Amino acid sequence: MGEDIKNNKKADINRTKHNNDKIPFEENNYTHNIRKAGERRLDRRGFMKTMVGAAGIFAVSTLPWGALAVKELSGLGSKSHPKQKLANANDLKIGEAIEFAYPGEHDAALLVRLGENEYKAYQNACTHLKCPVFWSKEEGRLVCPCHHGFFDVKTGKPTAGPPQRPLPEVVLSKEQGAIYATGVKRYET
Repeated sequence: MGEDIKNNKKADINRTKHNNDKIPFEENNYTHNIRKAGERRLDRRGFMKTMVGAAGIFAVSTLPWGALAVKELSGLGSKSHPKQKLANANDLKIGEAIEFAYPGEHDAALLVRLGENEYKAYQNACTHLKCPVFWSKEEGRLVCPCHHGFFDVKTGKPTAGPPQRPLPEVVLSKEQGAIYATGVKRYET
């Protein structure tokens, strides 16, 4: 009886092979019913051509953004800022400071009167991690309390702590007894 079962299985396999000569059938081949006619073949060379083409398209598509970034970082795209009155020259005493927003309403800045006709203004976001910078009259310098960064009030350059870049300076002008902000001078790298 065992031989009859073996012979029947062989007969079934042979019958299947003769009926479907084009499609090989094995018991562990589960893809015997998939027709490959009309499918696109992708070999290694074709795959590499596709990948190089995709990389080229990606590189070319990023060029406009790269050009904008270079223009912005190099200062070629200098923005014109509106003129804004900050204070009357006599209202601010020597050694005092006032806070203001310039060039936008969310851009905090600090104006310090250092002498009779000497004023300095900086954007007061620390160049380390954007913490607010304060004027310390006692120490005579700008202080960032977050990580103990200190800036020279005359140049805006860091003197101690983790900041590596100077504060962006707000350009000032004095007209008819008033102090005006006219622009922002970016720091040089």
